[in-house]
Amino acid sequence: MTNTLRINEIFHSIQGESSFAGLPCVFVRLTGCHLRCAYCDTEYAFHDGQRRPIDWVVQEVLRHPARLVEITGGEPLLQEGAHDLMKRLCDAGRTVLIETSGACDISTCDERVIRILDFKTPGSGEAARNLWSNVEHLGPRDEVKFVITDRTDYEWSRDVVREHRLLERAGCVIFAAVFEQPRGLEIAGCPSLPLAELARWIIEDGLQVRLQTQLHKIIWDPQTRGV
Repeated sequence: MTNTLRINEIFHSIQGESSFAGLPCVFVRLTGCHLRCAYCDTEYAFHDGQRRPIDWVVQEVLRHPARLVEITGGEPLLQEGAHDLMKRLCDAGRTVLIETSGACDISTCDERVIRILDFKTPGSGEAARNLWSNVEHLGPRDEVKFVITDRTDYEWSRDVVREHRLLERAGCVIFAAVFEQPRGLEIAGCPSLPLAELARWIIEDGLQVRLQTQLHKIIWDPQTRGV
């Protein structure tokens, strides 16, 4: 059923991540993911959603004024129809981002789409699922992200950046700390990483990556959906 997509939610908000952070953005969250990262904050997207015609999704996106659109999940590339959605939104003049886990092939994405490749660190529990052939398909408009839980994750990510020359291949390399949740709301088995600590490691190593927090979790309550 490539003319439909299983949609978890569509909402108009402020982009909280990537080099586009701070810009108004329409988010299309697709249902389904084959990974189970320890720090996942969108488990509700694993199963919840309704199947919608792609025509309906496009119309819903275009009724918002934002020129920036992010297709996310879950893992959006698990649904074949995501490629048609990306093409149609690009044709409509939107700047289209897709955030993908790094465990799916990005080579078939429309060349106009900015791919944000979220390679999984050891602390995620899913590092073995990374599809390293994706590195060869990165271009100067694409971005690579590492969500970091501790010093081991940091060193692993730093070494991957150097080994695969990611600063030369991609337009932006992002290091994000697992967000510090309010006391009592911590993710079981995955402690948060203080942003200042990650910043210190980056500075000490002279690593030319972008430090990222989740801006939307600062603006709104971290548990709020649809923002």
